[in-house]
Amino acid sequence: MTFSSAASQKPLYGWRVLVPRGGPWGHGVASDLRAVGATPIVAPLINFAATEDAPALDNALQRLASGAFDWLTVTSATTVDVLSAHQAVVPASTRIAAVGETTAAALTVAGYKVDLVPLEDNSAKGLLSEMKQFEEAGASLRILTLRSELAKPVLTNGLIKRGHSVESVIAYRTIGVPVDPAIRAEIAAGAIRAILVTSGSVAEQVQLQLGPIPEGTIVACIGPVTAQDARGYGLRVDLIAEDRSAESLIASLVEAALQSR
Repeated sequence: MTFSSAASQKPLYGWRVLVPRGGPWGHGVASDLRAVGATPIVAPLINFAATEDAPALDNALQRLASGAFDWLTVTSATTVDVLSAHQAVVPASTRIAAVGETTAAALTVAGYKVDLVPLEDNSAKGLLSEMKQFEEAGASLRILTLRSELAKPVLTNGLIKRGHSVESVIAYRTIGVPVDPAIRAEIAAGAIRAILVTSGSVAEQVQLQLGPIPEGTIVACIGPVTAQDARGYGLRVDLIAEDRSAESLIASLVEAALQSR
């Protein structure tokens, strides 16, 4: 069997797939897509910028280092980048809760100890549910939640409702990145077989910069929360990954490809 014929046996052979994030994550996904025959197009639609309230973040991190909080919650790998950039110190007395395995892995690599990761629901809602096991009746925990400017305060509001003292601080902003006009033209012409949507902010940029998406292009969301956000921005959703992971997202594309044959 020749190389070309072997490649044609892969489930996503001939598929051009838009990967909306760059960096280690995006290039890792691109590699995984190539392994199943796809041609990935890495085109970052969002980037991250410093918070507009740097003094509030600096003050919170100083108090974190002094032991002012019982818990620190981290809901994205980008927040870990912020912690690293500020050389933030988390004392042994402060536990760290990570929203999912990707965030937990980023924390570990950065040298932080992770005390809690949701077993199933890798979302702010899942983290809120898992934190119940560490709560004592009548006790109020001091919690620092670091989040994106665009993130919904699901975790913060839920913890406050349970009687805890919560300080919610914006760690970074999410900003849109203009897409290469050639990629926009490919989308409009239906030359891109699938678009991966990995967050609500990505969904917003897909709709703003690339919409309306042709019917023949599959819009695949990384989980139900992202799918809900995407629909809120007016973006059509065709596939939803079972788990909030790149592996599950690619698996959903493979399943769709196999079903279409």
